[in-house]
Amino acid sequence: MSGSDIRALGLEGMADAMRMLGGAVVKDYGGIGGMKTVSIRNLGAQHTAVSYDGIVVSNTQAGQIDIGHFQTDNLSMLSLAVGQGSDPLQSARHYASAGVVSIDTEEPHFDGGRPWKLRLGVEAGSWGQVSPKLRWLQRMGVRTRLSVDASFMRADGAYPFTLKNGIQTTREKRHNSDIWQASLEANLHHTLRDSSLLKLKAIYYRSERELPGVVILYNNNNSERLWNENVVVQATWKKCLSRRGRAPHEEPLLGEQAPTIVVRAKYSHTWDKYEDYGVKYTGGVLTDRNTQNECYLSATLGWSMTEWLSAAIAEDVALNTLRTNVNDSPNPRRLTSLTALSLRARIGRLKAEVALLATYATESLTESETYGVETPADRHKLSPSLNMSYRLLRGENLYLRAMIKSTFRMPTFNDLYYLHIGNTALEPEKATECGLGLAWSWQPEEGIISCVSLTADAYYDYVRDKIVAFPSTYVWKMANYGRVDILGLDATMALGLRLGPKTSLDLTATLTWQDARDKTDKGSQTYDSQLPYTPRWSGAASAILRTPWVNIGYTLTGQGERYSSSLNTEEYRLGAYTVSDISLSRTFSPLALSLTIHNIANRQYDIVRYYPMHGRSVNISANINI
Repeated sequence: MSGSDIRALGLEGMADAMRMLGGAVVKDYGGIGGMKTVSIRNLGAQHTAVSYDGIVVSNTQAGQIDIGHFQTDNLSMLSLAVGQGSDPLQSARHYASAGVVSIDTEEPHFDGGRPWKLRLGVEAGSWGQVSPKLRWLQRMGVRTRLSVDASFMRADGAYPFTLKNGIQTTREKRHNSDIWQASLEANLHHTLRDSSLLKLKAIYYRSERELPGVVILYNNNNSERLWNENVVVQATWKKCLSRRGRAPHEEPLLGEQAPTIVVRAKYSHTWDKYEDYGVKYTGGVLTDRNTQNECYLSATLGWSMTEWLSAAIAEDVALNTLRTNVNDSPNPRRLTSLTALSLRARIGRLKAEVALLATYATESLTESETYGVETPADRHKLSPSLNMSYRLLRGENLYLRAMIKSTFRMPTFNDLYYLHIGNTALEPEKATECGLGLAWSWQPEEGIISCVSLTADAYYDYVRDKIVAFPSTYVWKMANYGRVDILGLDATMALGLRLGPKTSLDLTATLTWQDARDKTDKGSQTYDSQLPYTPRWSGAASAILRTPWVNIGYTLTGQGERYSSSLNTEEYRLGAYTVSDISLSRTFSPLALSLTIHNIANRQYDIVRYYPMHGRSVNISANINI
């Protein structure tokens, strides 16, 4: 999805946009301040990589990324790749996950001779939501461009909802969802004298929120608060290397492509503080503080060996540390090396890519002697993958595609060391993906149809050594326990219509059927049960009507019945739901206005049990471009 389409549809945030992509499963813990995670084909959020402008975001402590932190105002493109992305110069981390969510921001561009641009905006919505925003673009010489994005958002999040308790139904109000957050992001794009490209990014994010707890019977109160602070500095350098001693500006020989190198570096600092108030704690409050740091360096070299065969090799090295005041934490340090080798071939109508990823990880514990925690053994693994597509008809964009990929996820620091449930003997959680599908597209130059695209993919995935909390003699303990089999079908449709010289209609739809079952223990009550929060059917549809007077956007998302527990019984069943939004937008240069109504039918529903979602809400935004 393009950023302009996301804004035309009036989608409220990154989680709403992800629901429009086939194969994505979004968990939303309710409220504006609730956590939002994404999983590809139900393999788990820890198996999904989130790439921000080409560099993968990491969280070694918990292993999952809250996509609610990302803004859509400066978004250029949002894409979802099953397996790894299509960029031959991607980092080794892109090969290490079952799928990749790529978030690409807009690059500064200038029309005319003025060397700067300024956009001021404000958004206001239901339940006290107010968000002023600023975007400044500056040309700093012939080869240098700068962009700065700043935003602030606050909301009380106290929305009404319906609570059912047996035969009694009451109207309640959601508490403990207030939030404020501020973000500042600067991007510098510079072309060096040797024509290589340098991109620098600096991000600062700060938030404070109440955590919306579960709503059980008449208990709608929660006393938990969370503070977050993130500082990220990252750089990307890309250079096309000359071959056979030629200068960079000289043209290569026919059929020859010069090698290209991409170097990426990142430093990230994440701090969070969690507090819970209650008489059960000494002093009336529990305070947990966690600090994560990461130093990351990556280099990728790609080259063409012949007209039909190319190769790339990527090496990533990351050092992650965690310091926490949680009792008995050994303050771990992890050094990870990822090496990926890929070969891409194009032979006639066949395109194929084979890749091999080598992973090595070693850990040390700065407080191991103090708390008697054993250092985990070093981990190493080879993970192969194969992707193929075959053009079935000459002159037609009809492709048969297939893939198989082996991946694994490392145990997180919480899995290994958290309080008494951590287990340093955990093995990595292993996943295998298999897929087969068809893709067809058509772009006629004339006629009412401007473009049409259809895809259908069947897949079979399974997970071994699944990491779960398992009851031991006295306390729960993290353990490798379980196998999950996932069978599914994803189908997508996109249709563009020319309705007039300045009028067009874009339609999209996605549909997913999934059968994800627990295959761990035949003697267990949960054997062969559908996994929690996995509907058999889910889907989304959107329409964007663009006219000279007003743009109208409409979205529809829905899920079928699912269960909140591995026990697929009536008491854990969550009902099916559909939610629709509509948006209106108009540009009166230099002013742009938009109005969005979310959940038009004011439907009551839960994505996660006991975390009720909000009903009908309204958002109004205004932007002025100077």
